[in-house]
Amino acid sequence: MLDDLAPGHGLFAEDGLVAALRSRSRAGWEAYIAHDFVRGLGRGDLPRAAFRHYLIQDYLFLIQFARAYALAAFKAETLDDMRAAAETLRGLTDTEMKLHVRTCAAWGLTEADMAATPEDLPTVAYTRFVIDTGLKGDLLDLLVALSPCVVGYGEIGHRLKAEAAGLPVGDPYRDWIDAYAGDDYAGIVRVASDQIDRVWRQRGGDARLPGLTGLFAAATRLEAAFWQMGLDAGRSATDI
Repeated sequence: MLDDLAPGHGLFAEDGLVAALRSRSRAGWEAYIAHDFVRGLGRGDLPRAAFRHYLIQDYLFLIQFARAYALAAFKAETLDDMRAAAETLRGLTDTEMKLHVRTCAAWGLTEADMAATPEDLPTVAYTRFVIDTGLKGDLLDLLVALSPCVVGYGEIGHRLKAEAAGLPVGDPYRDWIDAYAGDDYAGIVRVASDQIDRVWRQRGGDARLPGLTGLFAAATRLEAAFWQMGLDAGRSATDI
């Protein structure tokens, strides 16, 4: 199911910074994009309680990520980078968050219910790591800390797309996979990865690679912890 993407998949440049960071953090990257939570989504046997907990927390997560992209616009030194940050922010608020609201509405949860839910510790850990990185560093640091989320979801959607076709129409897991495997989200990934490569050319250099790799690897580990949070919540609900 989760074999490496073939060259030419189009989500990011094979000779760009995202590809290099992904390669340098390969073990952690595979632990993230091939997590048991992700595999359960593709098979359709992920406990519903796990997905529900994840989805509510991811809604809260996206609020903070939208703030991080607003910070990216503030940190930007060119109009192109401001526009790229604004386009990704629109994708978060107009595409991803609406998917979460629609799915949770089927369980009788309103958007107000979701917004009022306390943030779980893995939600706080990753989002504040990203925002703190952006406040202390430059635009490139911030974009790299954000990239495992943006790029990883696109890669997961791409990898699970064939399996999603075997799930029933209207199944929330199929809807989730279709959203992240779709052209709209692929466009968000390309905009984000192109921006990273552009800023890398402006502000990068081999001397920065170790530090950026550390940021990317830390963000990737926090993403895997976010999946684990969902699994743990599902197991707790089953035990009750």
